[in-house]
Amino acid sequence: MGCFTKLFRSKKLRRRPSNINDQVGVVIDIEQKNIKDIEDGCLFKKYSWDDIERFSNNLSQVVGSGGFSTVYLARLPATIQGAIKIHFGSERLYLVFKQELDILLRLRHDNIVKLLGYCDDRDDQGALVFEYLPNGSLQEKLHESDSVLPWRIRMTIAFQLAQAIEYLHEKCTLQIVHGDIKASNVLLDEYMNCKLCDFGSAKMGFSSIVMPSSSSPSPSKTKQMMIGSPGYTDPHYLRTGIASKKNDVYSFGVIILELITGMEAFSPERQRGQLLTSIAGPMLKSEGMNVVEMVDPRLAAHFDLEEAKTMLSIAALCIGHSPILRPSATQILQTIKDQISSISFFSPPTLLPLCK
Repeated sequence: MGCFTKLFRSKKLRRRPSNINDQVGVVIDIEQKNIKDIEDGCLFKKYSWDDIERFSNNLSQVVGSGGFSTVYLARLPATIQGAIKIHFGSERLYLVFKQELDILLRLRHDNIVKLLGYCDDRDDQGALVFEYLPNGSLQEKLHESDSVLPWRIRMTIAFQLAQAIEYLHEKCTLQIVHGDIKASNVLLDEYMNCKLCDFGSAKMGFSSIVMPSSSSPSPSKTKQMMIGSPGYTDPHYLRTGIASKKNDVYSFGVIILELITGMEAFSPERQRGQLLTSIAGPMLKSEGMNVVEMVDPRLAAHFDLEEAKTMLSIAALCIGHSPILRPSATQILQTIKDQISSISFFSPPTLLPLCK
Protein backbone atom coordinates (compact mmCIF):
# COMPACT_ATOMS: atom_id res chain seq x y z
CA MET A 1 0.00 0.00 0.00
CA GLY A 2 3.02 2.31 0.49
CA CYS A 3 3.50 2.75 -3.26
CA PHE A 4 -0.16 3.76 -3.58
CA THR A 5 0.23 6.51 -0.98
CA LYS A 6 2.96 8.11 -3.10
CA LEU A 7 0.32 9.00 -5.66
CA PHE A 8 -0.86 11.80 -3.40
CA ARG A 9 2.62 13.12 -2.67
CA SER A 10 4.20 13.09 -6.12
CA LYS A 11 5.04 16.15 -8.18
CA LYS A 12 2.64 17.25 -10.87
CA LEU A 13 3.21 15.30 -14.07
CA ARG A 14 0.70 16.70 -16.55
CA ARG A 15 -1.71 19.59 -16.20
CA ARG A 16 -4.51 20.65 -18.49
CA PRO A 17 -7.26 23.25 -18.27
CA SER A 18 -10.72 22.30 -17.11
CA ASN A 19 -13.86 24.05 -18.21
CA ILE A 20 -15.63 23.20 -14.98
CA ASN A 21 -15.44 26.07 -12.51
CA ASP A 22 -15.45 25.81 -8.75
CA GLN A 23 -18.90 26.33 -7.36
CA VAL A 24 -20.14 27.83 -4.09
CA GLY A 25 -23.14 26.52 -2.17
CA VAL A 26 -25.99 28.96 -1.60
CA VAL A 27 -28.28 28.78 1.42
CA ILE A 28 -31.90 29.31 0.35
CA ASP A 29 -35.17 29.66 2.25
CA ILE A 30 -37.35 26.80 0.98
CA GLU A 31 -40.57 28.55 2.04
CA GLN A 32 -40.28 31.13 -0.74
CA LYS A 33 -42.60 30.59 -3.70
CA ASN A 34 -39.85 31.23 -6.22
CA ILE A 35 -36.28 30.73 -5.06
CA LYS A 36 -33.43 32.36 -6.90
CA ASP A 37 -29.91 31.04 -6.88
CA ILE A 38 -27.97 34.26 -6.40
CA GLU A 39 -24.84 32.83 -7.94
CA ASP A 40 -26.06 32.01 -11.45
CA GLY A 41 -29.62 33.29 -11.68
CA CYS A 42 -31.29 29.86 -11.84
CA LEU A 43 -34.90 29.95 -10.71
CA PHE A 44 -36.34 27.14 -8.63
CA LYS A 45 -40.07 27.06 -9.33
CA LYS A 46 -42.65 25.97 -6.78
CA TYR A 47 -45.35 24.03 -8.61
CA SER A 48 -48.86 22.93 -7.63
CA TRP A 49 -49.87 19.27 -7.58
CA ASP A 50 -52.06 19.97 -10.61
CA ASP A 51 -48.92 21.13 -12.43
CA ILE A 52 -47.13 17.92 -11.48
CA GLU A 53 -49.95 15.75 -12.81
CA ARG A 54 -50.19 17.78 -16.02
CA PHE A 55 -46.44 17.72 -16.69
CA SER A 56 -46.27 13.94 -16.14
CA ASN A 57 -49.52 13.07 -17.94
CA ASN A 58 -50.98 11.89 -14.63
CA LEU A 59 -47.78 10.07 -13.63
CA SER A 60 -48.09 7.75 -16.61
CA GLN A 61 -44.49 6.91 -17.61
CA VAL A 62 -42.07 5.52 -15.03
CA VAL A 63 -38.39 6.06 -15.87
CA GLY A 64 -36.88 5.06 -12.54
CA SER A 65 -37.56 3.95 -9.00
CA GLY A 66 -35.79 3.54 -5.69
CA GLY A 67 -36.40 2.64 -2.08
CA PHE A 68 -38.12 5.91 -1.26
CA SER A 69 -39.55 7.18 -4.56
CA THR A 70 -40.63 6.75 -8.16
CA VAL A 71 -39.41 8.90 -11.09
CA TYR A 72 -41.70 9.85 -13.98
CA LEU A 73 -40.98 11.37 -17.37
CA ALA A 74 -42.36 14.89 -17.70
CA ARG A 75 -42.93 17.53 -20.35
CA LEU A 76 -42.28 20.91 -18.76
CA PRO A 77 -43.21 24.37 -20.05
CA ALA A 78 -41.45 25.40 -23.30
CA THR A 79 -41.48 21.67 -24.27
CA ILE A 80 -38.52 20.92 -22.00
CA GLN A 81 -38.17 17.29 -20.96
CA GLY A 82 -37.89 16.72 -17.26
CA ALA A 83 -38.00 14.02 -14.62
CA ILE A 84 -40.35 14.18 -11.64
CA LYS A 85 -39.44 12.29 -8.49
CA ILE A 86 -42.40 11.51 -6.23
CA HIS A 87 -42.12 10.65 -2.54
CA PHE A 88 -45.35 9.30 -1.11
CA GLY A 89 -46.79 6.68 1.17
CA SER A 90 -45.99 7.75 4.72
CA GLU A 91 -45.11 10.64 6.98
CA ARG A 92 -41.57 9.29 7.30
CA LEU A 93 -41.03 9.33 3.54
CA TYR A 94 -42.43 12.84 3.36
CA LEU A 95 -39.75 13.87 5.86
CA VAL A 96 -37.17 12.23 3.57
CA PHE A 97 -38.54 14.38 0.74
CA LYS A 98 -38.26 17.56 2.83
CA GLN A 99 -34.70 16.70 3.81
CA GLU A 100 -33.70 16.01 0.20
CA LEU A 101 -35.36 19.23 -0.97
CA ASP A 102 -33.58 21.25 1.70
CA ILE A 103 -30.23 19.88 0.50
CA LEU A 104 -30.92 20.20 -3.24
CA LEU A 105 -31.90 23.85 -2.90
CA ARG A 106 -28.38 24.55 -1.65
CA LEU A 107 -26.54 22.82 -4.52
CA ARG A 108 -25.37 24.11 -7.86
CA HIS A 109 -22.65 22.17 -9.67
CA ASP A 110 -22.15 20.93 -13.21
CA ASN A 111 -21.85 17.33 -12.02
CA ILE A 112 -24.89 17.26 -9.74
CA VAL A 113 -28.33 16.76 -11.27
CA LYS A 114 -30.10 20.10 -11.65
CA LEU A 115 -33.23 20.77 -9.60
CA LEU A 116 -35.75 22.83 -11.61
CA GLY A 117 -38.65 22.96 -9.17
CA TYR A 118 -40.67 21.20 -6.50
CA CYS A 119 -44.14 20.72 -5.04
CA ASP A 120 -44.85 20.44 -1.31
CA ASP A 121 -48.59 21.14 -1.34
CA ARG A 122 -49.55 17.89 0.36
CA ASP A 123 -48.70 16.53 3.78
CA ASP A 124 -48.09 12.94 2.68
CA GLN A 125 -46.27 13.32 -0.63
CA GLY A 126 -43.85 15.63 -2.36
CA ALA A 127 -42.42 16.08 -5.85
CA LEU A 128 -39.00 17.14 -7.08
CA VAL A 129 -38.65 18.32 -10.70
CA PHE A 130 -35.26 17.70 -12.33
CA GLU A 131 -33.57 18.11 -15.67
CA TYR A 132 -33.91 14.97 -17.80
CA LEU A 133 -30.70 13.04 -18.53
CA PRO A 134 -31.16 11.10 -21.79
CA ASN A 135 -28.36 8.54 -21.38
CA GLY A 136 -29.69 7.00 -18.20
CA SER A 137 -27.35 5.83 -15.45
CA LEU A 138 -23.78 4.58 -15.29
CA GLN A 139 -25.23 1.27 -14.07
CA GLU A 140 -27.16 0.90 -17.31
CA LYS A 141 -24.38 2.08 -19.62
CA LEU A 142 -21.63 0.05 -17.96
CA HIS A 143 -23.46 -3.17 -17.10
CA GLU A 144 -26.66 -3.41 -19.14
CA SER A 145 -25.87 -1.87 -22.54
CA ASP A 146 -24.99 -3.45 -25.89
CA SER A 147 -22.28 -0.81 -26.30
CA VAL A 148 -18.98 -0.51 -24.45
CA LEU A 149 -17.99 2.68 -22.64
CA PRO A 150 -14.60 3.78 -24.06
CA TRP A 151 -11.68 4.27 -21.72
CA ARG A 152 -11.68 8.05 -22.12
CA ILE A 153 -15.31 8.31 -21.03
CA ARG A 154 -14.68 6.07 -18.02
CA MET A 155 -11.81 8.28 -16.90
CA THR A 156 -13.83 11.45 -17.44
CA ILE A 157 -16.76 10.06 -15.42
CA ALA A 158 -14.39 9.21 -12.55
CA PHE A 159 -12.95 12.73 -12.60
CA GLN A 160 -16.33 14.45 -12.80
CA LEU A 161 -17.76 12.32 -10.00
CA ALA A 162 -14.76 13.19 -7.84
CA GLN A 163 -15.47 16.86 -8.58
CA ALA A 164 -19.06 16.47 -7.38
CA ILE A 165 -17.91 14.74 -4.19
CA GLU A 166 -15.29 17.40 -3.49
CA TYR A 167 -17.94 20.09 -3.93
CA LEU A 168 -20.24 18.38 -1.41
CA HIS A 169 -17.47 17.67 1.10
CA GLU A 170 -15.44 20.87 0.92
CA LYS A 171 -17.16 23.67 -0.98
CA CYS A 172 -20.75 23.79 0.23
CA THR A 173 -21.69 26.26 2.95
CA LEU A 174 -22.90 23.30 5.01
CA GLN A 175 -20.74 20.33 4.10
CA ILE A 176 -22.62 17.28 2.87
CA VAL A 177 -22.08 13.52 2.89
CA HIS A 178 -24.10 11.94 0.09
CA GLY A 179 -24.43 8.54 1.75
CA ASP A 180 -25.50 6.47 -1.27
CA ILE A 181 -22.97 6.91 -4.08
CA LYS A 182 -23.42 4.07 -6.56
CA ALA A 183 -23.49 3.50 -10.32
CA SER A 184 -27.29 3.82 -10.54
CA ASN A 185 -27.08 7.26 -8.86
CA VAL A 186 -24.65 8.55 -11.48
CA LEU A 187 -26.69 9.85 -14.41
CA LEU A 188 -25.32 10.72 -17.87
CA ASP A 189 -26.25 13.61 -20.12
CA GLU A 190 -26.28 13.66 -23.92
CA TYR A 191 -22.46 14.01 -24.03
CA MET A 192 -21.92 11.37 -21.32
CA ASN A 193 -21.01 13.92 -18.66
CA CYS A 194 -21.95 12.57 -15.25
CA LYS A 195 -24.48 14.02 -12.80
CA LEU A 196 -24.73 12.70 -9.24
CA CYS A 197 -28.34 12.31 -8.07
CA ASP A 198 -30.52 11.02 -5.20
CA PHE A 199 -29.80 12.91 -1.99
CA GLY A 200 -32.44 11.09 0.07
CA SER A 201 -29.76 9.57 2.30
CA ALA A 202 -27.54 12.65 2.53
CA LYS A 203 -26.32 14.14 5.80
CA MET A 204 -25.62 17.86 6.05
CA GLY A 205 -23.88 20.35 8.27
CA PHE A 206 -20.78 18.69 9.66
CA SER A 207 -17.10 18.74 8.79
CA SER A 208 -16.12 15.10 9.06
CA ILE A 209 -18.03 12.75 11.35
CA VAL A 210 -21.57 12.28 12.66
CA MET A 211 -22.06 9.93 15.57
CA PRO A 212 -25.20 7.82 15.89
CA SER A 213 -27.87 9.43 18.07
CA SER A 214 -27.52 8.61 21.76
CA SER A 215 -31.29 8.24 21.84
CA SER A 216 -31.07 4.99 19.85
CA PRO A 217 -30.35 2.39 22.54
CA SER A 218 -31.80 -0.62 20.78
CA PRO A 219 -30.06 -2.53 17.94
CA SER A 220 -33.21 -2.27 15.83
CA LYS A 221 -33.14 1.54 15.94
CA THR A 222 -29.46 1.59 15.06
CA LYS A 223 -30.12 -0.68 12.09
CA GLN A 224 -32.82 1.68 10.79
CA MET A 225 -30.21 4.45 10.58
CA MET A 226 -28.04 2.48 8.16
CA ILE A 227 -27.85 3.89 4.66
CA GLY A 228 -26.18 2.85 1.43
CA SER A 229 -26.47 -0.03 -1.04
CA PRO A 230 -25.02 -3.56 -1.22
CA GLY A 231 -21.50 -3.52 -2.60
CA TYR A 232 -20.99 0.21 -2.05
CA THR A 233 -21.45 0.69 1.70
CA ASP A 234 -18.35 1.31 3.78
CA PRO A 235 -17.77 -1.70 6.10
CA HIS A 236 -16.57 0.72 8.79
CA TYR A 237 -19.95 2.44 8.67
CA LEU A 238 -21.74 -0.91 8.86
CA ARG A 239 -19.73 -1.79 11.97
CA THR A 240 -20.00 1.53 13.78
CA GLY A 241 -22.96 3.47 12.38
CA ILE A 242 -20.67 6.52 12.13
CA ALA A 243 -21.34 8.58 9.01
CA SER A 244 -18.41 10.50 7.53
CA LYS A 245 -17.00 11.85 4.29
CA LYS A 246 -14.84 8.76 4.04
CA ASN A 247 -18.02 6.66 3.52
CA ASP A 248 -18.44 8.49 0.20
CA VAL A 249 -14.76 8.00 -0.62
CA TYR A 250 -15.16 4.25 -0.10
CA SER A 251 -18.15 4.17 -2.46
CA PHE A 252 -16.20 6.19 -5.02
CA GLY A 253 -13.42 3.60 -4.85
CA VAL A 254 -15.94 0.88 -5.66
CA ILE A 255 -17.13 2.84 -8.71
CA ILE A 256 -13.52 3.15 -9.91
CA LEU A 257 -13.25 -0.63 -9.67
CA GLU A 258 -16.44 -0.95 -11.72
CA LEU A 259 -15.10 1.44 -14.37
CA ILE A 260 -11.80 -0.44 -14.61
CA THR A 261 -13.02 -4.04 -14.41
CA GLY A 262 -16.47 -3.72 -15.97
CA MET A 263 -17.85 -5.85 -13.10
CA GLU A 264 -20.82 -4.88 -10.95
CA ALA A 265 -20.26 -3.86 -7.33
CA PHE A 266 -22.64 -6.57 -6.21
CA SER A 267 -24.28 -9.26 -8.26
CA PRO A 268 -26.51 -11.98 -6.78
CA GLU A 269 -25.60 -14.07 -9.82
CA ARG A 270 -21.98 -14.34 -8.73
CA GLN A 271 -21.05 -17.11 -6.33
CA ARG A 272 -22.77 -16.37 -2.99
CA GLY A 273 -23.48 -12.83 -4.19
CA GLN A 274 -19.79 -11.97 -3.88
CA LEU A 275 -18.82 -8.29 -3.63
CA LEU A 276 -16.51 -6.74 -6.21
CA THR A 277 -14.32 -5.50 -3.37
CA SER A 278 -13.91 -9.11 -2.17
CA ILE A 279 -12.73 -10.13 -5.64
CA ALA A 280 -10.53 -7.13 -6.43
CA GLY A 281 -9.25 -6.37 -2.91
CA PRO A 282 -6.76 -9.26 -2.67
CA MET A 283 -5.56 -8.57 -6.23
CA LEU A 284 -4.90 -4.90 -5.37
CA LYS A 285 -2.74 -5.94 -2.42
CA SER A 286 -0.72 -8.41 -4.45
CA GLU A 287 2.91 -7.44 -5.19
CA GLY A 288 2.64 -8.95 -8.66
CA MET A 289 -0.75 -7.42 -9.50
CA ASN A 290 -1.60 -8.13 -13.14
CA VAL A 291 -3.27 -4.91 -14.24
CA VAL A 292 -4.13 -6.19 -17.71
CA GLU A 293 -6.11 -9.08 -16.23
CA MET A 294 -8.11 -6.67 -14.07
CA VAL A 295 -9.17 -4.37 -16.93
CA ASP A 296 -12.58 -4.92 -18.53
CA PRO A 297 -11.92 -7.47 -21.32
CA ARG A 298 -14.51 -5.76 -23.52
CA LEU A 299 -12.07 -2.87 -23.93
CA ALA A 300 -9.57 -5.23 -25.58
CA ALA A 301 -6.40 -3.17 -26.07
CA HIS A 302 -8.21 0.18 -26.02
CA PHE A 303 -6.98 1.45 -22.65
CA ASP A 304 -3.89 3.08 -21.16
CA LEU A 305 -1.92 0.69 -18.94
CA GLU A 306 -0.29 3.38 -16.79
CA GLU A 307 -3.62 5.11 -16.24
CA ALA A 308 -5.18 1.80 -15.24
CA LYS A 309 -2.39 1.33 -12.66
CA THR A 310 -3.01 4.82 -11.29
CA MET A 311 -6.77 4.36 -11.02
CA LEU A 312 -6.44 0.95 -9.38
CA SER A 313 -4.03 2.50 -6.87
CA ILE A 314 -6.57 5.20 -6.07
CA ALA A 315 -9.26 2.54 -5.66
CA ALA A 316 -7.01 0.58 -3.27
CA LEU A 317 -6.64 3.64 -1.05
CA CYS A 318 -10.35 4.47 -1.16
CA ILE A 319 -11.52 1.02 -0.06
CA GLY A 320 -8.89 0.62 2.65
CA HIS A 321 -10.15 -0.55 6.03
CA SER A 322 -9.03 2.56 7.92
CA PRO A 323 -11.12 5.64 7.00
CA ILE A 324 -8.36 7.94 8.29
CA LEU A 325 -5.94 6.63 5.66
CA ARG A 326 -8.33 7.11 2.76
CA PRO A 327 -7.64 10.14 0.54
CA SER A 328 -9.90 13.16 0.40
CA ALA A 329 -11.82 13.99 -2.76
CA THR A 330 -9.41 16.90 -3.31
CA GLN A 331 -6.40 14.57 -3.19
CA ILE A 332 -8.09 12.17 -5.60
CA LEU A 333 -8.85 14.99 -8.03
CA GLN A 334 -5.28 16.25 -7.96
CA THR A 335 -3.90 12.78 -8.70
CA ILE A 336 -6.27 12.31 -11.64
CA LYS A 337 -5.38 15.77 -13.01
CA ASP A 338 -1.67 15.01 -12.74
CA GLN A 339 -1.61 11.47 -14.06
CA ILE A 340 -4.63 10.79 -16.28
CA SER A 341 -4.31 12.41 -19.70
CA SER A 342 -7.25 10.66 -21.37
CA ILE A 343 -9.82 13.07 -19.94
CA SER A 344 -11.45 15.37 -22.47
CA PHE A 345 -14.30 17.81 -21.94
CA PHE A 346 -14.72 19.22 -25.40
CA SER A 347 -15.88 16.64 -27.95
CA PRO A 348 -18.97 14.39 -27.77
CA PRO A 349 -17.94 10.74 -27.20
CA THR A 350 -18.61 7.77 -29.45
CA LEU A 351 -19.53 4.42 -27.95
CA LEU A 352 -17.62 1.34 -29.02
CA PRO A 353 -19.61 -1.60 -30.41
CA LEU A 354 -19.98 -4.51 -28.02
CA CYS A 355 -17.42 -7.26 -28.66
CA LYS A 356 -19.35 -10.45 -29.26
